[in-house]
Amino acid sequence: MSGSKLRVGKITYANLFPIFYMMEQEGGSSRYDIIDGVPSELNRKLRDGAIDISPSSSIEYLRYPDRYQVIRNHSISADGPIKSILLFSKTSLESLNGQTILTSSQSETSVALVEIICRKFFNLACTFEPSADPVGTALQSSPAYMLIGDEAIQESLKWPDLFMYDLGSLWKQHTGLPFTYALWLVRKECAAEMPEALAEFIRHLDMAKKHAQRGLREAAAAWPHKTLLPQEDLIAYWEGISYDLTSRHWRGLSLFRRYAIELGLIP
Repeated sequence: MSGSKLRVGKITYANLFPIFYMMEQEGGSSRYDIIDGVPSELNRKLRDGAIDISPSSSIEYLRYPDRYQVIRNHSISADGPIKSILLFSKTSLESLNGQTILTSSQSETSVALVEIICRKFFNLACTFEPSADPVGTALQSSPAYMLIGDEAIQESLKWPDLFMYDLGSLWKQHTGLPFTYALWLVRKECAAEMPEALAEFIRHLDMAKKHAQRGLREAAAAWPHKTLLPQEDLIAYWEGISYDLTSRHWRGLSLFRRYAIELGLIP
């Protein structure tokens, strides 16, 4: 445990920038030790006790539900296209049967999701291997590559001749439900030992979400990576993300869990 300060994981992608920006504007982030990382890193740190709270891959919770408390009403989800979790392919998705698909080493939920889409929705017998190569290099050895986050957004603008599949769109088309990519998780030891600090953090998080949903244009003006997307496109990207966690989100998450169990992706 971290003593007087909670250790909070921060995903370094654009998707959560409005939340953390608003938390910083309110002075909340100065009260915590903020640890940056990509989802797979933060999953591991949360699991190992190196951080106390984090937006974390939904499959991390599904694999270890006894370790975590879910912060209510918060997630990274989309009810349709997510625009930052993309499968780049030299051929149509239906033509990938028997092929090896490369996947981002920064993700865990999205790796499970692309496998579910291929095997359950398209009946494809593919193998999946992690990669950290850029798209051009990866597609020299494999016909398809799944990327996430800001890199996926950037690469989507560079390869007009490739097939590009938005995994959020494919999930919605085949299930009719939103997909929850990440949950805000708290280690149960932290919840038990620092309840007042946790309650204060949740109040800050609630307020940050409320202000972010009303202040996307302000957040876009403060976004430091101006070359990633034009401001209007960045706002449209954020408008496609749900930071809520409703009963429909839980239904989608339950279906994801069922498919993952059927395919042996979680116990």
